[in-house]
Amino acid sequence: MLYDKDIREPLFEFLEETYGKMRIIEEKQVGRSRADIVMVLPGRLTGIEIKSDADTYVRLERQVRDYDRYFDQNIVVAGSTHGAHVQEHVPEWWGIITVEQTQEGIDFYIRREAGKNPQMNWKRKLSLLWRPELVHIQELTQMPRYKEKSKAFVIEKMIQKVPEEQRSLLVSEELFERDYTRIEAVIREYKSQNRPASEKGTVGKRRARRRRTGSRSGMM
Repeated sequence: MLYDKDIREPLFEFLEETYGKMRIIEEKQVGRSRADIVMVLPGRLTGIEIKSDADTYVRLERQVRDYDRYFDQNIVVAGSTHGAHVQEHVPEWWGIITVEQTQEGIDFYIRREAGKNPQMNWKRKLSLLWRPELVHIQELTQMPRYKEKSKAFVIEKMIQKVPEEQRSLLVSEELFERDYTRIEAVIREYKSQNRPASEKGTVGKRRARRRRTGSRSGMM
């Protein structure tokens, strides 16, 4: 019997051999589900759900719904106990990879190639990016900055103004370059540089009031 922990590392090697340039992001929250693996490829994102021999199909219906909202393609990696009937539990556009233990080691077989996901929602997909990454795309595509607008507003404008093929490539490039060791610094720097002017003024006034209050207290 193969468990998730037995499958992951050999699977990463198999995916790299099969797809070439790629990046793996693990345990990404998508809707109410957590994607086991997001495989970043040039121009597309592929969600990968692992169903080891120890897993059941209890949550798979909800997981399929959530994966389909976010990713261009989706794949289920199924242990040998699921191999005969896993196709009954995923849409026809989902890819299927089966995995089993052999004398030579763990073996993977592409039972069905993943097709284009017709239910992917661009708003959901773009929401996977951090705000500084969206800003970088805005700069590359010469979009306005919309500094005082929400992330949702920027995403809506990006869908309207940037051609789909270009969006796909740019999203992948941002995720290829993402540095998780700098997440806090990157977001802090973005907030510092993009604070609305009205907010900056408010902060300054509050600081000034606090200084005046302190001065009066000292005199007393």
